[in-house]
Amino acid sequence: MASKFAQFIVDNKIDPRRIAAASKKLESLQPEDRAKRLARRNAKKSETKPAEGAEKPTKPRSGRPATSRALAAASAGKPVSGPTKTRLLRAVNYLLEQKKKSATDLKSLF
Repeated sequence: MASKFAQFIVDNKIDPRRIAAASKKLESLQPEDRAKRLARRNAKKSETKPAEGAEKPTKPRSGRPATSRALAAASAGKPVSGPTKTRLLRAVNYLLEQKKKSATDLKSLF
């Protein structure tokens, strides 16, 4: 029997190679991500506490896309780590958005 993830990509006619490509595009580090990391590093060095009411900065991208090995493991129903599941979810939702379909959640994929 196929895993929930494998069944989902078959039902929605999504090519696994497109998932890997979309993940690479979405997760690759951008200049603004490097700037966020630099700001966080500098703030840690100066040890200044942020103001109580100030907004938390958004998290930078990880720079680590979902690999073909992770895709194969998810399709086979083998255990996959939490961050990898999130990367796969983001890539699948990006492709579903391109197909004018509604986004899915983690529970329906894994």
